[in-house]
Amino acid sequence: MQRATKIVATIGPASSDRDTLTRMIKAGVNVVRLNFSHGKAQDHIDRATLVREVADACGVKVAIMADLQGPKIRVGKFENGKINLENGDKFILDADCTMGNQERVGLDYKALPRDLKGDDVLLLNDGLIVLVVERVLGNEIHTVVKIGGELSNNKGINRQGGGLSAPALTAKDMDDIRTAMSFQADYVAVSFPKNATDMEMARQLGNVAGEPFGHKPLMIAKIERAEAIPLLQEILDASDGLMVARGDLGVEMPPEDVPGLQKSIVHACRQAGKPVVVATQMLESMISSPTPTRAETSDVATAVYDGADAVMLSAESASGAYPVEAVQMMNRIIAASERDLQQGQGLGRLQRVASLTRPLAPVSHRSGDATDALCAAIHAMAQVLPLAATVAYTTSGSTTLRVAHERSWTPVLSLTPDMQVARMLTLAWGVHSICSQQPQDVDDMIQRAALVAAEQDFQQQGKPILLVAGTPVGVTGSANLLRIIWPDEAGMATNAPTTAGASSRSAINTAR
Repeated sequence: MQRATKIVATIGPASSDRDTLTRMIKAGVNVVRLNFSHGKAQDHIDRATLVREVADACGVKVAIMADLQGPKIRVGKFENGKINLENGDKFILDADCTMGNQERVGLDYKALPRDLKGDDVLLLNDGLIVLVVERVLGNEIHTVVKIGGELSNNKGINRQGGGLSAPALTAKDMDDIRTAMSFQADYVAVSFPKNATDMEMARQLGNVAGEPFGHKPLMIAKIERAEAIPLLQEILDASDGLMVARGDLGVEMPPEDVPGLQKSIVHACRQAGKPVVVATQMLESMISSPTPTRAETSDVATAVYDGADAVMLSAESASGAYPVEAVQMMNRIIAASERDLQQGQGLGRLQRVASLTRPLAPVSHRSGDATDALCAAIHAMAQVLPLAATVAYTTSGSTTLRVAHERSWTPVLSLTPDMQVARMLTLAWGVHSICSQQPQDVDDMIQRAALVAAEQDFQQQGKPILLVAGTPVGVTGSANLLRIIWPDEAGMATNAPTTAGASSRSAINTAR
């Protein structure tokens, strides 16, 4: 592992051919996002199949995230495709209008007039156009243009401050969940959830749709509604992770509030031991430019310094001119930022980032159980011993996630017999995930840990590996074993079973 922070990349027209996708995965993509706001069901099925084929050919685990469209409220279509609004113009949003013109346009969300009143502020096209509501007459919303501009077909509408009643899961989303389960998407990202109930409903739909395939997806809540912020903890409790979706969040909330909210959301996930993704416009200029702006570079680095599990590319990799270069650039920024964090207590230039090591210190998530005690011990031992890696055996993924939660710079090698769990863990900070046979007992566990560490190139001359696991073997939530596996005189175990066995027996005797 060259870096701990993971890369989520959206694939679309610019990246759906085998060669481009192969180059992107080799450049460092850990999770592929399929954006269900665009394309047909068969498009996503075909792309998911291609992702799995390419990942297998590259010999890596890549998870698939199905990102639901959600209740994106949009204007309808115009007779000529677009209009230009001037400041002070009168303009009507009409739920009954079929084709827009210079005076009015239709709505895809017919209930919008019921959610609004005079003086409400509407933000169109990601906030580039601002309308102030004068009055609501039946199905017509009469507005005056405060900030004008070009308005074209199907642009989004947000109410400043949030508060729209549109449900988080639309009929399209329900169909899309069924499509995602047909190819066993590892994650489902739920757009615009307002509360825990939205996430619980999505989970239930995912579990029911995945049941014929023996599959249960993990649920990511996209935080992009103003009303989700006060209920952040209950949404997090009902989810398997969060995404800081700064696009819509930055429209409904004042833009100056978004950086602080990002840090708060990342910290909440860190405290809960659940993955968090920072998304939207991270390398936006690379849609059309081979290099990012310095501000974008700093934005990605800030997410790394905050301790996010992953950063995400959207249009940069889905429809941009430089999808592979965007992944390569993000990989370079992450690697450089993590080097600064690891060496932050050093001299010279790195003294300027010494304070950045604090966000990656363990946060106070202590449930009082054995797994938390073991994980705290792992972090402490990594400060004392020159560990080559921590090997975590897991059946559900929970042990590995809690080891990753400690944010030790020692690489985490996760071994699980479940392919879905192996793919799911590719999103977690610092985790290198492998699908491996279930060990028979503790001795077998130690031998396999040494062998896989050697095969995956995690061995380092003279350095021990640390093993965390549960007994009895294969029982979920039973982590209660912490073992140091020391190298013998010939170094770490090699691929030869006899050498590994000898090294493991030495480790058992040493530990005893």
